[in-house]
Amino acid sequence: MSLDPTDWNAARALARTMAEEMVTYLETVRERPVWQSVPADVKAELAAPIPRAGAPLADVYDSFKRNILPYPTGNIHPRFWGWVMGTGSITAMLADMLASGMNPHLAGYDQSASLIERQVLNWLTELIGLPAGSSGVLVSGGTAANLNGLMAARVAKAGYDVRELGAQGGPPLTVYGSTETHSWIYKACETMGMGRRAFRAIPVDADYRIDVRACRAAIEADKAAGLRPFAIVGNCGTVGTGAIDDLAALRDLADAHGLWLHIDGAFGALAALAPRDSHLVKGQELADSLAFDLHKWGYLPYECGVILTRDGAAQTATWQSQTPGGPAYLRSANEGIAVETTYFSDRDLQLSRGFKALKVWMALMEQGVDAIGAAIQSNIDQARYLGRLVEATPELELLAHVSLNVVNFRFRPDGLTDEAVNLLNQKILAQLQIRGIAVPSQTVLEGRFAIRVANTNHRSTEADFDLLVTAVCDIGRELTA
Repeated sequence: MSLDPTDWNAARALARTMAEEMVTYLETVRERPVWQSVPADVKAELAAPIPRAGAPLADVYDSFKRNILPYPTGNIHPRFWGWVMGTGSITAMLADMLASGMNPHLAGYDQSASLIERQVLNWLTELIGLPAGSSGVLVSGGTAANLNGLMAARVAKAGYDVRELGAQGGPPLTVYGSTETHSWIYKACETMGMGRRAFRAIPVDADYRIDVRACRAAIEADKAAGLRPFAIVGNCGTVGTGAIDDLAALRDLADAHGLWLHIDGAFGALAALAPRDSHLVKGQELADSLAFDLHKWGYLPYECGVILTRDGAAQTATWQSQTPGGPAYLRSANEGIAVETTYFSDRDLQLSRGFKALKVWMALMEQGVDAIGAAIQSNIDQARYLGRLVEATPELELLAHVSLNVVNFRFRPDGLTDEAVNLLNQKILAQLQIRGIAVPSQTVLEGRFAIRVANTNHRSTEADFDLLVTAVCDIGRELTA
């Protein structure tokens, strides 16, 4: 039984309607609330029984428009600055449709999709500054990308055949990074069988950068205790404040102790494209492996993470099948489609992979790298603008240096305890979101609750930040009246 339409002309007409209405949805995004909660009646309708019999596609699309489309995360809106989420684009939206229509399998094979992913990775390698010949692969996001890099570090630096013997096949392994390192590091250590205690959380300085001296001391102490340090994680844009570690100093430290330097550049790495501020991320090109997300500061839709590895052989030594030539059912041939059957699956955990690279290729081809870099520069400039607004507003307090594109601040009226101020700012943040005004997120810096703005939004303007500051002050005064 075929699942194709019985009426292709009707399907074609509905597809045109879908495309046109989604373009309008993006065009009119500023006219809607940034976010709104899913109402109870909609949740009830979505909790429907299994559809044993189908319905006309037009009816299904109508349900999508009524019950799904109005209630997204909101990260395509110009005043969404929560966590670190990208905004997407029409070009990439259409690319995802085209990629789904082709529906290629990207483990490898002799096909155009594989060539596009290789080309995209070559472009990214050059833009970030890693040497030609570095290896890479597109993955789901930062956690998967960082895990990939740390896995390669372990295979390269464990000092024994970790793939054969496992995490307990030699001395206990240890990895180092600052207390500001994203929580992916704990997931990675757990996934790799080393346990959370394998990660050494090193203190930071006043600007939330790793204390390199403390890191050196921790490595030396672990070596003296018979443990096996194998990697340092450098942060190029911490999730809390956007801080950038002294990456050159970490490279020297890694070399001095024979360790792998992995850099988490989840969003910060792409500041390399900013025409005036690319110097802020200088040193990331020294990494043995570098992870970042194009669905953050690359303005692409989810999912699209990147891992680049300086030594391609180290990446394939981590992921390639240990069976010579691979299992018989995946073995490559010299001709036909099965040429380099597992090119990408030899570089990552996934065998089944979708065509993520098409939206990257189309966005770069249509927008050009210079335009993307200009948008990144604009986000940095807007963050500094917001920082100045906060400092110029007596009721507000800037809680951390604006080093990149992250701004942490709070409403600070006189006469309240620290605990009361924290609670007040939690309520202000919730009201910003509930009222659909803006979506920042939160963090806690030295016990102080911060309204956190992470700006990776190509639709934001300075007027949006003016509105944010006004709204925070208005809500703060309302709540303390």
